[in-house]
Amino acid sequence: MVPDVVDFARVRRVLVTKLRHHGDVLLSSPVFSVLKAHATHAEIDALVYRETAPMLTNHPAITAMHLIDRDWKRHGIVSHATNEWQLLRALRERRYDLLVHLTEHPRGAWLRQALGVRLAVAPRRTDASRYWKRAFTHYYALPRGTRRHTVELNIDALRRLGIQPATDALKLVLVPGPAAESSVDELLRAHALARTAFIQMHPGSRWQFKCWPAQRVAELVDRLTSEGERVVLTGAPDAKEQAMLDGIRARIAAPVVDLGGKLSLSELAALTARAKAFIGVDSAPMHIAAAMGTPAVALFGPSGDIEWAPWRVVHRIVASNVHPCRPCGNDGCGGSKISDCLTTLSVERVHAALRELVPVSLA
Repeated sequence: MVPDVVDFARVRRVLVTKLRHHGDVLLSSPVFSVLKAHATHAEIDALVYRETAPMLTNHPAITAMHLIDRDWKRHGIVSHATNEWQLLRALRERRYDLLVHLTEHPRGAWLRQALGVRLAVAPRRTDASRYWKRAFTHYYALPRGTRRHTVELNIDALRRLGIQPATDALKLVLVPGPAAESSVDELLRAHALARTAFIQMHPGSRWQFKCWPAQRVAELVDRLTSEGERVVLTGAPDAKEQAMLDGIRARIAAPVVDLGGKLSLSELAALTARAKAFIGVDSAPMHIAAAMGTPAVALFGPSGDIEWAPWRVVHRIVASNVHPCRPCGNDGCGGSKISDCLTTLSVERVHAALRELVPVSLA
């Protein structure tokens, strides 16, 4: 019979899986730190999607990274099967004692069986199949009618195993690495920017319904520039984000440093660490700001600020106080990709939130 509380003295290797987007993966980083602090002798590996790997690549508590490439499926059945088999073989060679599965992704149940892992913890799903209900040795509860931050939910998996981490142990961990640090320092010199002498604005998101209108972003940029601020625009190389940045650039009257689409994720983190403040929407760059300890102004629409707010960093949330329907979680009002609760937020409110963090007298 499997004991309810895990004896970590017998756990030599752990596999932690987080098969989600960039921000979700970054918010799982405290899990590795807490595990390593509790079982210093153990080797802790991560399994994530390839594109999210920079969120954990240099994490000091992680021994090995295993990656799933979503493009495998596009290369035909044989190629896909070959890559999956190579991944499974690499995981089997590690002989894990514990699987910590941090999502409802069905791969976790299959992996536990395929790898023969003795202990495994996963979320307790209300819609779970019989297979899921029998696949793991431990299940951690998801909130019922209450709202909790995603970091806390991730750590609940460890609490279920008997680990009660100290409050100050739940910090986000993101290490850009020497190459990214050096590259960004060179960029700042090229633009005559000193550390903490600029405000970073990252207005985009992979989800259009989370974005603030380009016109309002441009108005805020011009207002900050008129107050003597240096503004750095950042954005992903994604076509939709670049189109949004094009719309912002066309409306800005004052000069800005435009790094949209020009930075890797590690370089983005290094840049954010050097900013005196970050302004953006609910997105991975907002969580990067939290990980780097940069004060953040976060604009929230349909997504929940209780679950996704900047974690353990000085910040201000700007959200509608006249839309009782938020957070609805919908992709825009009526599925339109446009969220009234977000698009109606005024420049004045965002500016005031920033000035609470960075008074104009210190600009």
